[in-house]
Amino acid sequence: MPDSSTEQAARATPFSPYVSLRHLVRSLPLTVGPSASVRETLLLLDKTRGDAVVVVDETSRVPLGIITLHDVLRRVAIEAGDLQAPIAAVMTGGLITVPADSTAHQASVVMVRRGVHHLVLIEADGSYFNIVSQTDLYTLPGARSTDLVTAILAARDLPTLVELAGEIRALVGRLVAERVSADTLCNRLSSLNDLLTLQVIELVAGQFELPYVQWCWLVFGSEGRLEQTLATDQDNGLIFAADSGEQAAVLRESFLPFAWAVNEALDACGFPLCKGHIMASNPQWCLSADEWRAAFAGWLENPQPEALLNSSIFFDLRGLYGQESLANDLRGWLLARAHAYPIFLRAMVENTLNWESPLNWWKGFRYDLDKDFPHTIDLKKHGSRPFVDAARVYALARQIPDTNTVERLRVAGEQMGVAAYDAAALIDAFQHIQRLRLEQQVHGSADAISNRVDPDELHELDRLILKESLKQVGYLQKRLVRDFAPS
Repeated sequence: MPDSSTEQAARATPFSPYVSLRHLVRSLPLTVGPSASVRETLLLLDKTRGDAVVVVDETSRVPLGIITLHDVLRRVAIEAGDLQAPIAAVMTGGLITVPADSTAHQASVVMVRRGVHHLVLIEADGSYFNIVSQTDLYTLPGARSTDLVTAILAARDLPTLVELAGEIRALVGRLVAERVSADTLCNRLSSLNDLLTLQVIELVAGQFELPYVQWCWLVFGSEGRLEQTLATDQDNGLIFAADSGEQAAVLRESFLPFAWAVNEALDACGFPLCKGHIMASNPQWCLSADEWRAAFAGWLENPQPEALLNSSIFFDLRGLYGQESLANDLRGWLLARAHAYPIFLRAMVENTLNWESPLNWWKGFRYDLDKDFPHTIDLKKHGSRPFVDAARVYALARQIPDTNTVERLRVAGEQMGVAAYDAAALIDAFQHIQRLRLEQQVHGSADAISNRVDPDELHELDRLILKESLKQVGYLQKRLVRDFAPS
């Protein structure tokens, strides 16, 4: 049974799809060596009331296989297996493993795609850490979207995926109408969009003879933060392993046609091509690991306006398809260095402070005088973006690996000793604005107005909460100034 400290840690860790699996597991790891008998393994399961045991190499601690209660029923009871036989004879090999520092969201997507109920978590050296089960990840797409998930996984052509992308948006519209919380909405939308994008990439990859090297499809911006709304274009790139600049150039030419085909397919599914060309099909963003590090280093060392703009997009990176360790290593490299560039961080803070509050001095609404959409407020530019930008600064300064804005704010608040109610106020304010954006996008008809809202058309309570939410931006920016003022 887990000891009291493990149980307390599990209760103390608030569940979030963005939390690290390392902090999510709720029991001590159950392991046996490959020579242990089936009987010994069953006794261990019974004693601990576990539902799975991982078989590990007794010297290296590398996981070799897994045995679950379902396996016991089928392979031991039904097939009358020998209880004295070594567990290696009945275990399931070919394990699906994920790094222990992966997020619950990543594990959920892997489980759904692979049709498994357990994932083995490993350390950086490949040794066993623990196991996570589907019951631990209870934010998997819910019952009403189960058929949609099944259909996405079964899709084998682009027209089917295009149709399913429309069904995803329709589902979100229904959830918005039911006033489901913003974090649940964004998580559901991100989970389904991830599954759809993975299917698109896999479908397109089968049409190309790709180089036999490690590579990973990267996502940035709102997709990297798991904060996609219904009005979002593509922000993606590709990272691959190369031994030299010359080899990188050759590999890039091989990947670009594939990347363009993926970008076009995603466009057909309702994710418009990026007007700023931040896509994997742009040679500038189809780079080797060394080239990505060089680009990031250049922005840190020379924080000019273009570098700050790029960092606000690319520094929210997440690996989606392929060798995710390439993305994790790149993010780790960035976090290990960014905090050592105070000039860059202060430039980001100054950029974040360049915000015009939609509230006037007596706390009424002030509009941005857009002649095409008068009497409206841009909820992205003047609402959610200040929270996103501030959270990114804190993540870089304090080496927080999370990409999600809520998690960044929560972890930064814990590290800095911010009162729980103050941190909760910031998070609630951000999520209220996100929900209003989604509501507007569901009912809006034009891209240009997808993030705009007329406060007079809001429910009285929503209007009041929006005012209070926008006030929180001011409080957050005052803290930024205090925390990053030159010493």
